[in-house]
Amino acid sequence: MTAMPFVDLTEQTRILSRLVSEVPDTGLAGPTPCPEYTVAGMLGHLMGLAVAFRDAARKDLGPTTDTAPDPAAVSLPEAWREELPRVLGELAGAWQDPEAWTGMTRAGGVDLPGEVAGAVAVDELVIHGWDLARATGRAYAPDGAALRASHAFLLAAAQEGDRGGGIFGPVVSVPDDAPLLDRAVGLSGRDPGWVPPTTP
Repeated sequence: MTAMPFVDLTEQTRILSRLVSEVPDTGLAGPTPCPEYTVAGMLGHLMGLAVAFRDAARKDLGPTTDTAPDPAAVSLPEAWREELPRVLGELAGAWQDPEAWTGMTRAGGVDLPGEVAGAVAVDELVIHGWDLARATGRAYAPDGAALRASHAFLLAAAQEGDRGGGIFGPVVSVPDDAPLLDRAVGLSGRDPGWVPPTTP
């Protein structure tokens, strides 16, 4: 995986927290651009990755950093509206420490250089923010620095791959002059034009 220089996650986590606050209870069972996750599942996944990458930044290795993501095992805490924004804030704070971006750490059961783990964390926040926004019909404008870092990370991952795909799935072709967010989404293996299916 490709590393990146320090990125301040504060604004991106704030944007994501605002999206979380706007999710209606009636929308939790709805689909997302990730077929493995409903909206509730995506929120639970965000909770798990926020905790994992917070602890990875702190080099606090243990159960939260040793377990690979499993969509079938995701659960959403009852107090998710309060807990998820809190954990996202802790994640951003942990990656403010320059030491987080150095040395080795672990996330999802994989040992990684700190700067690579930071790159993955940025990308997860940007792309899953888009997932959540699309699934719930919300406008989405990620933090510019985080978006640029995510796009660079995904582009490098696609170029380094031997199957013409990104780290989340086969790249979806997007015009070179498309908005940067659309290009990042395509590199992540998603269709930038995805909308929730209509109910007959």
